[in-house]
Amino acid sequence: MINTCTYESPLGNMLLAADDVGLRGLWFEGQKYFASTLNDECVPRENEILKSTRRWLDMYFSGLKPKFTPKLHMIGSEFRQVVWRILLQIPYGEVTTYGAVAEEVAKTLNVPEMSAQAVGGAVGHNAISIIIPCHRIVGANGSLTGYSGGVDKKLELLRLEQINIEALALY
Repeated sequence: MINTCTYESPLGNMLLAADDVGLRGLWFEGQKYFASTLNDECVPRENEILKSTRRWLDMYFSGLKPKFTPKLHMIGSEFRQVVWRILLQIPYGEVTTYGAVAEEVAKTLNVPEMSAQAVGGAVGHNAISIIIPCHRIVGANGSLTGYSGGVDKKLELLRLEQINIEALALY
């Protein structure tokens, strides 16, 4: 069974979904691939994982770096999960590029190279936004390309983490 609840963030309402294993989804209402990991077995009720996620989000949106990560249940192919695990290593307040993530994926999978576009596809299908920080990925030239929640929200999340947006163009 999947439990769901709504979180009212400063950037708009978010849907949270968790099963007994961990958080399965965290989406801004209306974002691309909204509720993509859910099925008909959803019950609007909080469980401990959703309560933990709410605490994490409260800290995050108050401008603090959360000191814990809620239990996660990443639903996706092995390739996507590799990408998402790499995203989890990007420190709060820092950004990296799709190309840099592609290099890490290639090392992890022990392949000679990896396409930044393939990584971009996996990043775009991340169902646990913010906690798996896909908003911290920028284009090779520092551009704020792509964010399934909308580039406007990506910009606000980066500002919240005090990332110098103007300096990204020099990246």
